[in-house]
Amino acid sequence: METLSIRIKIGDREYPMKVKAEDEAKIRHAGKLINDKIKRYRDEFGLDDRQDLLAMVAFDAVVESMEQNLINSEDSELIKSNVERINQQLETLL
Repeated sequence: METLSIRIKIGDREYPMKVKAEDEAKIRHAGKLINDKIKRYRDEFGLDDRQDLLAMVAFDAVVESMEQNLINSEDSELIKSNVERINQQLETLL
C-alpha cells in the first residue's frame, strides 16, 4: 500500500498529510469542497473570522451527514420491507 505525502490548503493554512495513493484524489476533492464552502460563507455572510468560517462549514457538514443518514435509514427500511414482502410471496408459492 503506497502512501503519499501531500499538503492540503484549507482556508489560509496548509496541512501536511500522508494518504494512500488511491485516496489522494478524494482527499484533494474534500479540501476543495471545504474551501468552496468557506468562500460561500465569506461571500454570503461577510464573515472574515477564520474560526467562524470553519465552524459554519463544520456545522453544515454535520447537518448534511445527518440528512444523508436519515435517507439511508429510510432506504434501508424500504428495502427490508420489500424483501420481507417478496419472501412472504415466495413462501406462499412454495
